[in-house]
Amino acid sequence: MEPLAAAIAIGLGAIGAGTAIGALAKSAMEAIGRNPDAAEKIRTNMVFAIAFAEALAIYSLVVALVILFVK
Repeated sequence: MEPLAAAIAIGLGAIGAGTAIGALAKSAMEAIGRNPDAAEKIRTNMVFAIAFAEALAIYSLVVALVILFVK
């Protein structure tokens, strides 16, 4: 039962992070397309937001590992 729970935890975490990063990149590219002068500021904020989304994926990995190895 634990491997299934771990797989679900990491799967949902990866799907969530992937969706968030895709939405962030799409919005940033649209914003840069509308206002190329603000590209540097938009890119910096996008990188920070992507890092936070990836942190959530890492948290789901930690939860999956806890499910597997802590009894």
